[in-house]
Amino acid sequence: MEDLLGLLRIRVKRGINLVVRDTVSSDPYVVITMGHQKLKTGVVKNNCNPVWNDVLTLSIKDVHTPILLTVYDKDTFTEDDKMGDATIDMKPYIDCMRMELENLPNGTKVERVQPNRNNCLSDESCVIWNDGKMFQDMCLRLRNVKQGEVEVQLEWVDLPGHKAFHSKSVYAPY
Repeated sequence: MEDLLGLLRIRVKRGINLVVRDTVSSDPYVVITMGHQKLKTGVVKNNCNPVWNDVLTLSIKDVHTPILLTVYDKDTFTEDDKMGDATIDMKPYIDCMRMELENLPNGTKVERVQPNRNNCLSDESCVIWNDGKMFQDMCLRLRNVKQGEVEVQLEWVDLPGHKAFHSKSVYAPY
């Protein structure tokens, strides 16, 4: 536990225009994988525009370990069908956390991240200061599939007793 930097809360908000994997719709759910950690949302039945609003929390030991988001269609009698995947790039968010900002007005945009071929963003993503914390909302374009996007929000949670990105912290991941 002493090598744990903190926790990353990922709010899986909703899916947009997901592919049909059953006859007329899909029963989608999301799996978040990071290293040996694997977390999943609930299943939303018969909906290609599901709203999950599920909060999944990862334990972070290394901020460079990739985070993979995969959408599946729940099937009863056969293996679940893959509906696409995306990589969550938390580097811009972590870079903002390292700035050690304090007392900003609510709604302050700390960083804007543009979509490019190296990330899965479908639209500009902003790191925003609200209620003394930084959040990053992102809309991820799913890969390996014809269509579909998933909206997520990142939030860092410090462990009691230390701040991972405090410049004087021995835990600060440089």
